Amino acid sequence: MPLDQIPPATILFGLFALLIIVTVLKAVKIVPQSEQFVVERFGRLHAVLAPGINLIVPFLDRVAHKISILERQLPTMTQDAITQDNVLVQVDTSVFYRIIEPEKTVYRIRDIDAAISTTVAGIVRSEIGKMELDQVQSNRSTLTQTIKEQIFAVVDDWGIEVTRAELLDVNLDAATRAAMLQQLNAERARRAQVTEAEGKKRAVELAADAELYASEQSAKARRILADAEAYATGVVAQAIAEHGIESAQYQVALKQVEALNALGAGEGKQTIVVPAQALEAFGNAFQMLKGRS
Repeated sequence: MPLDQIPPATILFGLFALLIIVTVLKAVKIVPQSEQFVVERFGRLHAVLAPGINLIVPFLDRVAHKISILERQLPTMTQDAITQDNVLVQVDTSVFYRIIEPEKTVYRIRDIDAAISTTVAGIVRSEIGKMELDQVQSNRSTLTQTIKEQIFAVVDDWGIEVTRAELLDVNLDAATRAAMLQQLNAERARRAQVTEAEGKKRAVELAADAELYASEQSAKARRILADAEAYATGVVAQAIAEHGIESAQYQVALKQVEALNALGAGEGKQTIVVPAQALEAFGNAFQMLKGRS
């Protein structure tokens, strides 16, 4: 049908229906779960739309900013810093954050990533400047915690939350590394010498302890032998006191006979030369033994 033949009422109805569709599309806003919309009315902040279906006033309100609320990671930042003992170090840091108040992020800061990077660099330089190099190396966890706390205090006005701030690495220039390596090698050599000296000292102590132990055992053996001899002497003395000199002569004769038996029990043929006095002593011994038996 030609356009000039369409009734005006139909044209008006079509335009009205199109206006309604456009109005509905402008009034209904579906916000994804990972985003928030900042709505302006006549150029001013009006509302922040949460995820889900939202209604705004068409032709008066407009979505000015679509802000992602996902956690973000800044690129690894490297900055130079000078320690309290004037050592130049390069510090690598990493920061994770997320936007929790989009209206602050939009209207209070232009480049949030650059602002966080600059703030972290300043805090790192300030904190490292208060510490010596050895403290920076040994207290890295404490330094990281301090950096986190100071970042949290600064970025609160920007509507963001810093979820993680990590001090990844502390690098030294070549000259400082060489000096530290030389110092480390010297310390290792000193420890080796101390260990060797302690080992020698311990060996001397053990040798002295061994000699002392041997002396104590030898003295103990001599004491036991002396005690045995004293006991034997006491027994003989007691026998003489109780039975007279004959008891002592009997013991001597018994030992002489035992000695003669031992000589005769040797292997092979043996010739034993015995003095006359010995034969007489043995004869007396045999008589005493015979008399005792």
